[in-house]
Amino acid sequence: MGWSKQRLVEVARTRLGGAKLIVVANREPYIHRRANGGVELMRPAGGLTTALDPVMQACGGVWVGHGSGDADRETADARGRLAVPPDDPTYTLRRVWLTPEQEEGYYYGFANSTLWPLCHQVYRRPTFDPAHWAVYREVNELFAAAVLEEARGGPAVIFVQDYHFALLPGLLKAARPDLVVAQFWHVPWPNPETFRVCPWAGELLDGMLGNDLLGFHIQYHCNNFLETVDRTVESRICRERFSVGRGDRQTRVLPFPISVDPDLAAEYTVGWQDRVGELRAAHGLGDRPLVVGVDRVDYTKGIPERVRAVGRLLERHPEWVGKFHLVQLGAPSRTNLPAYRDLNAEVQTLADAVNRTHGTADWQPVVFVNRHCGPEDIYALYRDAAGCVVSSLHDGMNLVAKEFVTARDDGQGTLVLSQFTGAARELTDAVLVNPFDVDGLAAGLHAALAMPADEQRRRMRRMRAQVSDNNIYRWAGMLLSEASKLVPDADPPEVVPTAAPATLPFIRAAAATTLTTAGGLL
Repeated sequence: MGWSKQRLVEVARTRLGGAKLIVVANREPYIHRRANGGVELMRPAGGLTTALDPVMQACGGVWVGHGSGDADRETADARGRLAVPPDDPTYTLRRVWLTPEQEEGYYYGFANSTLWPLCHQVYRRPTFDPAHWAVYREVNELFAAAVLEEARGGPAVIFVQDYHFALLPGLLKAARPDLVVAQFWHVPWPNPETFRVCPWAGELLDGMLGNDLLGFHIQYHCNNFLETVDRTVESRICRERFSVGRGDRQTRVLPFPISVDPDLAAEYTVGWQDRVGELRAAHGLGDRPLVVGVDRVDYTKGIPERVRAVGRLLERHPEWVGKFHLVQLGAPSRTNLPAYRDLNAEVQTLADAVNRTHGTADWQPVVFVNRHCGPEDIYALYRDAAGCVVSSLHDGMNLVAKEFVTARDDGQGTLVLSQFTGAARELTDAVLVNPFDVDGLAAGLHAALAMPADEQRRRMRRMRAQVSDNNIYRWAGMLLSEASKLVPDADPPEVVPTAAPATLPFIRAAAATTLTTAGGLL
């Protein structure tokens, strides 16, 4: 029996029993912003929210996230809560408010200037600022207070997302040992030598070992994490069960490859021909074959490498001059960080250089669309393209690769995929490339443009079957099934104060006591 939304609902109902499901993520799935004289609803781009929103719609519960929209407060109640999706509510969104200083230190500072480059081994040096670390701890405590408030009155399964909340599991367990806490780490986990350069490596691991279950995309990242723990903190590693023991607590460390909802492709590709016609006219694409790239403009995604590869392709295969376009959709990201602003400028400069060298009066090989695009436009390009290029230098999974496959119900199109993505372990019928090798990447682009239709169909058929069988509902179902084994039968103790500000000192004191006695690392 395949995994579907209905099967996930049944798993949530039967396996979780009466336990409330609470998802914690930095990003919220629905954002309210002021625009055009009123308030508009926006669904943010990004793999995490795209993957988890259908799960929450299937399971119900509460999503705790940062209220980042400038109209978020006026659309939520006094506790920051509202029912979502707006047109057919199935779960609750609980917004947590951060000051600009907290967002700067926690999100742009420690999360994305320290942990992000530390986990992605793409030769960007992390920053280690004690002020950022202090704010990261503070914001993890704020989220802990919100989660504990939502979890009052009964058993709960807390599903923590990503590197923004490395400390949160330990804080929750210190305050409510009965809670079942699981975390999915959406980015890679580096080797021990890399991670241990972080001055707060021990504290970060202490927080993560508050989890009952810790998931990564692939086994390699699980192995790296276990090796890091083994070399950094006092613990008992069981490599048969893939678990870490500290005191009387056990943390399972297992791979759960994330995926997408294949049914979204059918929804987003309605009327795709008209949209593609508009996009082709707007960007002067004519009827030429397209190779598409869809990314946030981030230095892990290998966008400069693929632009250089287009230039190399045209040098080695001049027969493609005037015959195709690379359409690079590049959503601006974290633009208040210098590394990201510089990258935007670098990509534009490289695109201009390739177009100047190889373009003609009526043809540009690289079309860089440096703005946010809606899913309807993205899927229209997926559906129309000769190929999709994913040249990430290091990626936990990369859902663009899987989205492209689900969009190709015609069985056509070629996926050019970096071997340094988690997706490369599953989509072995893609054209696998080393994105650091400009000649190899250029050869991959050539393969995408020149591959015979029957070979495209053979490859795409196998990839579509892989993504269909291993979809987002299977990912969530396997995680929840594993977590449900830990749901206690007894009613939990009522230990949480109702007011969030009063909760914070309690959490901090309890966490310090627990972490000090469980290894003496603070």
